[in-house]
Amino acid sequence: MESKLHLNQALIDQARASAAHAADDVQKFIDVHTTTSVERTICRLLGIDGVNEVDVPLPNVVVDHMKDKEILAGGAAFYLGNAMAHTGLDAQTIAEKINSGEIDLTKIPIYSEEEIREAIMPAVEKSCERIRQNVAKRNEFLETYGDKEGPLLYLIVATGNIYEDITQAKAAAKQGADVIAVIRTTGQSLLDYVPYGATTEGFGGTYATQENFRLMRAALDEVGAEEKRYIRLCNYCSGLCMPEIAAMGAMERLDVMLNDALYGILFRDINMQRTLVDQYFSRIINAYAGVIINTGEDNYLTTDDAIEAAHTVLASQFLNEQFALKAGLPEEQQGLGHAFEMDPDIEDTFLYELAQAQMAREIFPKAPLKYMPPTKFMTGNIFRGHVQDALFNMVTILTGQKIHLLGMLTEAIHTPFMSDRALSIENAQYIFRTMKHLGEEIEFKKGGIIETRANEVLQKAADLLKEIERIGVFATLEKGIFADIKRPKDGGKGLDGVVEKDTFYFNPFIEVMKGGAKV
Repeated sequence: MESKLHLNQALIDQARASAAHAADDVQKFIDVHTTTSVERTICRLLGIDGVNEVDVPLPNVVVDHMKDKEILAGGAAFYLGNAMAHTGLDAQTIAEKINSGEIDLTKIPIYSEEEIREAIMPAVEKSCERIRQNVAKRNEFLETYGDKEGPLLYLIVATGNIYEDITQAKAAAKQGADVIAVIRTTGQSLLDYVPYGATTEGFGGTYATQENFRLMRAALDEVGAEEKRYIRLCNYCSGLCMPEIAAMGAMERLDVMLNDALYGILFRDINMQRTLVDQYFSRIINAYAGVIINTGEDNYLTTDDAIEAAHTVLASQFLNEQFALKAGLPEEQQGLGHAFEMDPDIEDTFLYELAQAQMAREIFPKAPLKYMPPTKFMTGNIFRGHVQDALFNMVTILTGQKIHLLGMLTEAIHTPFMSDRALSIENAQYIFRTMKHLGEEIEFKKGGIIETRANEVLQKAADLLKEIERIGVFATLEKGIFADIKRPKDGGKGLDGVVEKDTFYFNPFIEVMKGGAKV
């Protein structure tokens, strides 16, 4: 892509190299550590499901048993595989017997690595085949219906009741939504377990459970068949159960997942060591399942100034790109986030917004960029809000953003009604239709406001990444460089779930999945 902004390619290369070196440093830590949530994910992928008599998920039962017996560092694959080799039982039955006290993993004689792997690999292959079939099914739908050209209209449902969500999601799809995002209930990211079954009570959203995923996927396939379009499903694999929810999404054919350790660290106070290890495995799973991840840089601008802190968004995008590539997640599945969040009372902010979006598109040409609507400066004035959303829609179509989170005219008043969503969809469709090729017709004035702004942001981001490369990602987060929020390396939630791996540790799913499903 030829740069309309005349961006300095050498500076882009420098920034990307600094981000890669910073990610390399974190990867050294990731490679020698595991977490309780990583091990629970392995349990789930081996076929362990359900809850015990007091509603504790069986993956938690197994991993808590391993933690109590001080063998978590060896990994669930090793010890469950060893138990499978010894008993001939499947992982689900072993988990049930651990729960009943009939099996103690430390009392079983240790088999050879070859025998353990032989016992466990059929379950690994079964799970991976299920995910591969989901990828094939998605591809089949997209071949049958065709995929949408231009921005995908992303719309939220969040009633707390999965059955009511389904009603609203179907209505939204019929109105023109391309992606349905089921917002998680408030605080679920801080739960160190995944709730089980269909749920009908949630605050500010709906619980992310595998059954809820299954129900919504079936509903969207049904309405997709009626509309002759493939409707994508989005949820959240973030928080303390990041890789577990990634696995559940892969098994139920979700298409988009919010997945960003930096967001969890900054906005949910999740321990950075824990969530960066979790993120690596979750992104390997997402890559294998053909899931587009969404990152959370847009949230930086809710706590920091969008004009002054624009370079931190770009720097974080560079870092997220490198973390994703480390996990084998290709650029085409990286929905790097940014937002239309500048103060509308300041002159020329539309030009600055346009510069930021065009810059992101040019620097990450293959990424399905996720673009967030104005929220911070929305008021109770729905007419002004509708205009702000219209300007946001214009930037999307002019700069080729891909995942377009619809702005709502009632953003600052209440959870949107279906009628509000219909108006927002109509607004976006009108602008996308009438300005479809306008971006291709526009050139930016050399040395003008837009070009100058983009190059200034790039220079600041490159300088910041050089500093991050020098001090490391952990120290950067401690200093509060992103979102103006400081987090200690040994603070936050979930640190007690991080352990250093034993020498015999292995994760068969990383071995099989790394690099994406071959369908």
